[in-house]
Amino acid sequence: MTASFTSRTTAGKSRIAAVGAIAVAGALLLTACGDQTEGDKKDPAASTKSAPLADQLPKAIADKGVIKVGSDIAYPPVEFKDDAGKTVGIDPDIADALGKQLGVKFEFENGTFDTLLTGLRSKRYDIAMSAMTDTKARQDGVDSETGKKVGEGVDFVDYFTAGVSIYTKKGDDKGIAAWSDLCGKKMVVQRGTVSHDLAKAESTKCTDGGKKAIAIEPFDNDQQAQTRLRAGGADAGSSDFPVAAYAVKTSGGGNDFQLVGEQIEAAPYGIAVAKGNDDLSKALKAALDAIIANGEYDKIIAKWGVDAGAVKEATINAGT
Repeated sequence: MTASFTSRTTAGKSRIAAVGAIAVAGALLLTACGDQTEGDKKDPAASTKSAPLADQLPKAIADKGVIKVGSDIAYPPVEFKDDAGKTVGIDPDIADALGKQLGVKFEFENGTFDTLLTGLRSKRYDIAMSAMTDTKARQDGVDSETGKKVGEGVDFVDYFTAGVSIYTKKGDDKGIAAWSDLCGKKMVVQRGTVSHDLAKAESTKCTDGGKKAIAIEPFDNDQQAQTRLRAGGADAGSSDFPVAAYAVKTSGGGNDFQLVGEQIEAAPYGIAVAKGNDDLSKALKAALDAIIANGEYDKIIAKWGVDAGAVKEATINAGT
């Protein structure tokens, strides 16, 4: 969900964060886009009539009229279920706009974040779109921690930029103002995310420097991690900046959490496409560039209050 805003990326080279403050409100839950689940299918033939980029899609996908999207739908405000059970958020809204350009329906299927690329490689999904940070390790199919090859890599069509933040219980920061203050503390994260990777890397720095390790407790999704911290079971949590900021803004009416320190590791979010599907990657890039040019992209970004993470053009494999 280094994805983003768990950053959902792989820990690596330090970057200066470039994403600004987020301004979101609970009312957005009611104004987000329609359901993206299987139960809400449209007639593909009808949708292609006014789709200017439909001819750029691979024939197999164009014939189906559907792009299956693997996503961890528990990562507000990027993708989540609203009170009516509909899949809403930044990614579903962008996917809906892309679908209008390409003449297909994007169907979001829920899965745990650390299994999405496996599902993509096994062709369960056509793409993965889940606040996933584009990294060189993911492009190459390499485990970021061991450096070993774990499977075929993926290509990314990049559409947003986000960093990683730390948050604590409100009014109780435990003296944490930076990652270096986490030695000897207990931290909750989403498994397989950049936050998880950063926590492990920072813990190694702690022990190498003669300090206590960070006690890291990973969860399947970010909401579980937040629940643990809210209940007093940890000292701090970490996730992509937009997600952390959204939790600070909305959880307990804004009374549960606070952001601490500066966000780090600013990097692009990408739509993951299996290697060898160049035509699909190019079609998605063309559709993204089209909605950026016609202003629909900016409207979506502004709607969710994440303007500072907007991009001016789509790119492929820009992550490092």
